[in-house]
Amino acid sequence: MAINVYLFAAFAEFERNLIEKHSAAGRAAAKARGRLGGRPEKYGSKDIEMMKALIESGTPIKDVAEKWGVSRTTIYRYLEKQ
Repeated sequence: MAINVYLFAAFAEFERNLIEKHSAAGRAAAKARGRLGGRPEKYGSKDIEMMKALIESGTPIKDVAEKWGVSRTTIYRYLEKQ
């Protein structure tokens, strides 16, 4: 009985290592093709420029965030990247 448990554990570990190896190979291939991971940005450079112009004209960050339907933190993050 105990031998069966050890065999199943060994097979599970082997399979997990294969999955990790294949996942790493897939990420490396995607990176070579120029793909980046993560979710795409919600707003483009034109939107960010509009946000920046509103803030520079004196509009509070809170109002800009409400207008675009995001949090203040998101607005700060977009402005930091720009």
